[in-house]
Amino acid sequence: MNTELHLPLERRIGKRSASVIEKHLGLDTVGELLNYFPRRYLSRGELTPISKLPLDEEATLIARVLSNSTRQMRARRGSLTDVVVTDEASGEQIPGTLKISFFNGFRARNELQPGRRVMFSGKVSRYGGSLGMTNPDFMLLDEDPELAGSVDPEKLAAMPIPVYPATAKLTSWSIHKVITTLLDTIDVDSIEDPLPAEIAFREKFLGVGDAYRLIHSPETAADWQRARDRFRYQEALVLQTALARRRAQLAAEEATARRPVPEGLLAAFDGQLPFTLTAGQAAVGKTLSHELAQDSPMNRLLQGEVGSGKTIVALRAMLQVVDAGGQAALLAPTEVLAAQHFDSIRKTLGTLSRDGLFGGAGMLGGAGLLDSEPGSGPGTVQVALLTGSMPTAARKQAMLDAASGNAGIVIGTHALLSDKTSFQDLGLIVVDEQHRFGVEQRDALRAKANRPPHLLVMTATPIPRTVAMTVFGDLETSVLDELPAGRAPISTHVVGLAENPGWA
Repeated sequence: MNTELHLPLERRIGKRSASVIEKHLGLDTVGELLNYFPRRYLSRGELTPISKLPLDEEATLIARVLSNSTRQMRARRGSLTDVVVTDEASGEQIPGTLKISFFNGFRARNELQPGRRVMFSGKVSRYGGSLGMTNPDFMLLDEDPELAGSVDPEKLAAMPIPVYPATAKLTSWSIHKVITTLLDTIDVDSIEDPLPAEIAFREKFLGVGDAYRLIHSPETAADWQRARDRFRYQEALVLQTALARRRAQLAAEEATARRPVPEGLLAAFDGQLPFTLTAGQAAVGKTLSHELAQDSPMNRLLQGEVGSGKTIVALRAMLQVVDAGGQAALLAPTEVLAAQHFDSIRKTLGTLSRDGLFGGAGMLGGAGLLDSEPGSGPGTVQVALLTGSMPTAARKQAMLDAASGNAGIVIGTHALLSDKTSFQDLGLIVVDEQHRFGVEQRDALRAKANRPPHLLVMTATPIPRTVAMTVFGDLETSVLDELPAGRAPISTHVVGLAENPGWA
């Protein structure tokens, strides 16, 4: 499918050009370069506001030359050409100016004459309180050699200029030149359209070939906007299709059903809770309990504000799995958060949490009788902590407890994903702060289970339903939208990471 898109670039644009693109942009196939879209478009008739140029970053701007002067340097041989350009701001604004210096800039001295409109690409720096550029690449817009004589002057003035994410060694217009060469070399109209024909017709989308041509070489602003709209829709559809396929694949897997156990750990835990669950917690808990009891894996996203009680909901699900003879793993993004979960869960469990070593497998007994004789009570569950900075002996013991089944609940960081970490019967994975992890991390932990485990991911970041469906389309979604009684309201503050880099 779409064999053309997977061809090496050197087959279409030559080895030399392909090597430059691969070295500076990391792109090595036809499809990767075709899908390297412009980040924005400049109008030939509009000058770039100099006051908005990013400092110490590569920038592309259009400006008009005010003056051009050349002098011999005193400290070393050669000449220095200083070109002052302006954005010609109108109205009450003061025109911005920028000094651009060229060392031995013979071409700049000859071509950058006052009145010329020019596109520059280079790094903006500050010299003595003023903005400036040194030895930037430039292209004369009044005399575009690529278009001279082939395009009507009025039409040329209206043509947008695509601006690509560039590097110090590869300018935006160099990238554009390579892409236009590629478009002339391949038959883009023969590329198989990933959009079904009925959808493309219904939405009045451009054909895939026209869309590639117009997003890279538009003649009007309406051209690139139509192409952009088509590729946006295409990207969303492809993503949703992949997520729907993943959801179907997960639903087809066979998991171990973790059914509730009467008079087990969960029942004992509920009986000793000093507070009543909120209606939301009870409703989500009922949903989780039902899905854990199925022989297909649960895959659910739980979102709720800080303090809404997500951890209690997750703990109750973990206890149901432990009651049914399985283990639960809680993956946290940082060691601090993992340690907090470890302490709070053991404290919340109270007498149901046990410490110490209980050697031998089978300590996760099916009826929730973990260290008790049959009929003597719900038993207890061992909670283990596993992080990368733990002392070697403690880390090895935690890994042994997870592998042997002694630990019913294992809380940790990325150390849980290590090849050396294993479980006797991993039945439930809980991922906290889901936005800090990707699908790869989830799958790495899933692979440690004998059979596909149940999955619960949590986030305190408010996610609109449409975004949740897009980013977490392989997950069902539950929301806790109320705080437990007596809980102080949440205050949200915006802080600057630039001023506080350690808070990132």
